[in-house]
Amino acid sequence: MKKTFLLILGCLLGIGMQMQAQTVTYETAPKKAKASFDRAIDAVRIYQTQTAITFLQEAIKAAPNFTDAYGQMGLCYVELKDYAAAVTAFEKLKQLDSSGLRPVSVAYSRAMAGTGNFVGALQLITQYLANIKSKSPNAEKLKANYEFAVNNSRQTVPFHPENLGDPVNSKDPEYFPSLTIDSKTLIFTRRVNGRNEDFYITYRDNNKWSTAQNMGEPVNSSFNEGAQNISQDGTMLVFTGCEFPEGKGSCDLYYSEKTAQGWTAPKNFGSPINTRDWESQPSLSTDKQTLYFARETSDNGADIFVTNRQPNGQWSIPQRLGPNINTAGRETTPFIHADGQTLYFASNGHPGYGGLDIFYSRRQPDGSWGPATNLGYPINTIDEDASLVVEADGKTAYFASDRSDTRGALDIYRFELYPEARPLQTLYVKGYVYDTLTHARLATSIDIIDLQGGYSIATVKTNDNGDYLAPLPVGKDYAMHVNRKGYLFYSDNFSLKDHNPGVPFEKNIPLQPLAANASIVLHNIFFDSKQYTLKPASVTELNKLVSLLQDNPTIKIEIDGYTDNIGTDKDNQVLSENRAKSVVKYLTEKGIAAARLAAKGYGESDPIATNDTEEGRADNRRTVFRIISL
Repeated sequence: MKKTFLLILGCLLGIGMQMQAQTVTYETAPKKAKASFDRAIDAVRIYQTQTAITFLQEAIKAAPNFTDAYGQMGLCYVELKDYAAAVTAFEKLKQLDSSGLRPVSVAYSRAMAGTGNFVGALQLITQYLANIKSKSPNAEKLKANYEFAVNNSRQTVPFHPENLGDPVNSKDPEYFPSLTIDSKTLIFTRRVNGRNEDFYITYRDNNKWSTAQNMGEPVNSSFNEGAQNISQDGTMLVFTGCEFPEGKGSCDLYYSEKTAQGWTAPKNFGSPINTRDWESQPSLSTDKQTLYFARETSDNGADIFVTNRQPNGQWSIPQRLGPNINTAGRETTPFIHADGQTLYFASNGHPGYGGLDIFYSRRQPDGSWGPATNLGYPINTIDEDASLVVEADGKTAYFASDRSDTRGALDIYRFELYPEARPLQTLYVKGYVYDTLTHARLATSIDIIDLQGGYSIATVKTNDNGDYLAPLPVGKDYAMHVNRKGYLFYSDNFSLKDHNPGVPFEKNIPLQPLAANASIVLHNIFFDSKQYTLKPASVTELNKLVSLLQDNPTIKIEIDGYTDNIGTDKDNQVLSENRAKSVVKYLTEKGIAAARLAAKGYGESDPIATNDTEEGRADNRRTVFRIISL
């Protein structure tokens, strides 16, 4: 995945070395060996490195102890990132004449590190730095990388990448993989014939990918589109467009939405997301309300920014993520997982193995991002490693690489991510919203609350047919709120603690039109056992009720309290009345006129479920909101 440019021209020509008698230098080489060596150097000059190796092999065949040819071959193999072959060539040079290693010490150290021998690489680069007269920032940086690797030798992690094969990969470079929540749709960027970048799409059925197809117009154009991210529900594509006529800078962020008629023409996000700077590599949150992206800046190289969609549909001014993410170096390729709590990104500013490394960070309870953790070796290497995405299951990761089994250039691979680096496992809740009287589908927004944390985890918009899909981390309890003008708000809670992660959780949402005697159970009003003090987790639901009453200032309501049959009738009657009064008290404290509110307790009467089970008793312990008049 990395581009590492090495100075491989002229490193060994004209080097005055004291050779041993059995060695062959350029000056002493036979005519045939010298001619092949010259052809190799010509090939290197025009970046035909593999051709250069062929000529060097011919030179060595003509002169088996040709030291210059071995040294140049090692440099060529480093350029091709065939580090094992490079080490073999350099070791042969060392065997023939150890003093000949000095001019290629930096490249030799990279070859060692490339094969995982960080201890040897550190020893070699340390010796090299001790013997040079002027400073070498490149060598110093390599030394820091090797020191990090040696000190983190225990971070060697399981890594067995698998090429996605011919249906996805081709002779052209493929990169920036992106998946939907069900992992059945994969979109990636392909650079066609080395020129134009376009998006390709493939679908998975029975764990087999279909032959990737160009997405075509209007998403693809004669311009370069790349670094895309498909929303988890598959209805929005955000991407980078470079040198577009309406662009604000060299590269801007664009989006296209999927409709019944197909994908819409790309639209520029505009200000304040796009500027005269380079914006690229966007990643959407599951609810499509938060956007992460990379921006090149004049003060920090490149940083990761975040922006949020406001209630009016506009995006907020992007803010840099905190110092645990951004450094004075380059931070790129952000990917926010479907769990909403785990961010993967690439950086050369945090300590690492070399070039860009991939890191992850966890969201903290206060909303900030925790320390960056290096994914470890050999996921990260001495080359540039970036652009990692992870399926909703938290186990399977995808990335692009030019490994030995590529179809020609960068290919897309997948591997099983080791447990410590996995995000929270997620599944998706899906269903539709409908009118309880007409059964007509309704378009609206759905707020989903993490009950334990008390914060909104997603705001999901349905499509025009009322359908919604919300990816959520498993193992938690959630509250769901729906507001739509002209209807009672809907509230419910559900648990994903014991739900099978492989099976979607389905929940259809009924909305009652505003009418006299219409009522709903306030599922997210909570009290401790035998108590009537409202628990903090009730606040979100109570505030929804406040908003409904504010938006409909003539409505008069009654709050009804019910209990199960545990305890005496008298105690239950008093408890139910006090719980209803606690809700009314909260509403009046928020400015709702007392004349519009009534509180009644019904004790253990009118049960809606059996009192013979805990589940049934929990249903009977309820708070009901009923409209008295409009």
